[in-house]
Amino acid sequence: MRFGHRAAAGLATLLLPLAGLVGLAAPAQAAATATATYTKTSDWGTGFGGQWTVKNTGTSTISSWTVEWDFPSGTSVTSAWDADVTSSGTHWTARNKSYNGSIAPGASVSFGFNGAGSGSPSNCRLNGDSCDGTTVPGDAAPSAPGTPTASNITDTSVKLSWPAATDDKGVKNYDVLRDGTKVATVTTTSYGDTGLTAGTDYSYTVQARDTADQTGPVSAAVAVHTTGGGNPPPTGGRVRLGYFTEWGIYGRNYNVKNLVTSGSASKITHINYAFGNVTGGKCAIGDSYADYDKAFTADQSVSGVADTWDQPLRGNFNQLRQLKARYPNLKVLWSFGGWTWSGGFADAAKNPAAFAQSCYDLVEDPRWADVFDGIDIDWEYPNACGLTCDTSGAAAFKNVMAALRAKFGSSALVTAATTADGSDGGKIDAADYAGAAQYVDWYNVMTYDFFGAWDAKGPTAPHSPLTSYAGIPKAGFTTADAMARFRAKGVPAAKLLIGIGFYGRGWTGVTQDAPGGTATGPAAGTYEQGIEDYKVLKTSCPATGTIAGTAYAHCGGNWWSYDTPATIATKMAWARTQGLGGAFFWEFSGDTGNGELVSAINSGLS
Repeated sequence: MRFGHRAAAGLATLLLPLAGLVGLAAPAQAAATATATYTKTSDWGTGFGGQWTVKNTGTSTISSWTVEWDFPSGTSVTSAWDADVTSSGTHWTARNKSYNGSIAPGASVSFGFNGAGSGSPSNCRLNGDSCDGTTVPGDAAPSAPGTPTASNITDTSVKLSWPAATDDKGVKNYDVLRDGTKVATVTTTSYGDTGLTAGTDYSYTVQARDTADQTGPVSAAVAVHTTGGGNPPPTGGRVRLGYFTEWGIYGRNYNVKNLVTSGSASKITHINYAFGNVTGGKCAIGDSYADYDKAFTADQSVSGVADTWDQPLRGNFNQLRQLKARYPNLKVLWSFGGWTWSGGFADAAKNPAAFAQSCYDLVEDPRWADVFDGIDIDWEYPNACGLTCDTSGAAAFKNVMAALRAKFGSSALVTAATTADGSDGGKIDAADYAGAAQYVDWYNVMTYDFFGAWDAKGPTAPHSPLTSYAGIPKAGFTTADAMARFRAKGVPAAKLLIGIGFYGRGWTGVTQDAPGGTATGPAAGTYEQGIEDYKVLKTSCPATGTIAGTAYAHCGGNWWSYDTPATIATKMAWARTQGLGGAFFWEFSGDTGNGELVSAINSGLS
């Protein structure tokens, strides 16, 4: 179960997750009447044994105790006894067992542990006060410093400065963190970082430490892009948009951080986060665990810092926030609906104003309002059939988009994914897309999935043809036909984005190399029959030909069609000649680890 916790192996005593400690009673006594002392009991080079002793120096019984300390990075507790020991980063906490919480005046109790590394504990606290028995007035850590500003940016360096933090006892120094890793400790509110790489994105935060060595929260981040290098931000004014799926973090193990490691984040302008649900006539959360609850480890996180159990926002939303800190020009939209959840739009269309209000309340929730720059509607399909059939009427889509624009205002992005059915009397003709165009920034025209193995016996055909060709199974099922029909209805070309699928569709039981062959059913796919990621197909079934601007591949008994960097280049050149607003794709995880399809879109639109 993805909501479960797994105990770490090799611990003599269960080390409870910090989240499991929520709700425990706070210690009843202050440490002014008790002391805690540490002794290293053994040392075997790569590890050691340690013991803490808590002594009641007061005149009344202590009913519970908590000892806290810091270990340097690389030193940790591997097993413990006679206490429940937990950690948050390098900070460690030990709480009494049920049988040894009570300590009579003059008595003491001890607990022990085995450790890895060579460090010693520091910053000891017993029940919130100093372990030497003195009371620490208050328990306030420093405030977060103000957001750093960057100046004097060169190929290899940057000057940072920030508003000071505050603390009741005074701030001693500041840690400067680059991409979540401490690079310096300074006593002033400025720092010059050097030794950077040209043309590279960095994210900086700072954290204050007071005279009691307590650290406060980190500041907001400032994104820095060093000069030089060969990887400038996207140019040309055209949209380069990719869908990021909330469920991709599970079986696909594709996290927001992959947009950074693949190089894709610097080559796009927008992200559609898919999907929010549409139910009961309202916008709703799609997967709360993925959206704002899942804790990402340091190696999975954009910032390089692990999530903690008590931080205000986790999940994909927090990762998108970190991504935007690194790429401040990147815009993120929350997309609602999709193939599975489009059935909810029928109720939404009954009261567009109430639907728009619900969407606004959710997108602008204070917990994540800074993450999103607008809303995308993926209604498959207004007044037509997709997974279910909609009978809301031709005006319903226009009414919904008008209500969304009225509620979100002119500064937010309002967009929609649309059908690409350019046939006579087809889905484009079923709704007033032209009337709705005045309210949207652009349409993501889904110019893929025209043909596939839902027609199990074929004929084989490219699922994303740019133009028509002799023998195409259905007239009007091409990118060119779809765009022409939208434009004929009055939708401006600049509000139309061409769609690219980062996957192929295929059949099995095929003997013919060229399109138009018969089949026996869908080809096997990793996650679903008849569909496979480009990153798999490029090596498992390399392209053997091109038809209508799309590659196809015949390998063994399988026949696949998909886009490659070469066919994407052709499609982007066509989009430029048509004056289209740019391109979008479904979806990031189908690309190679170095983002070669995203690179092809970016290059083709530049």
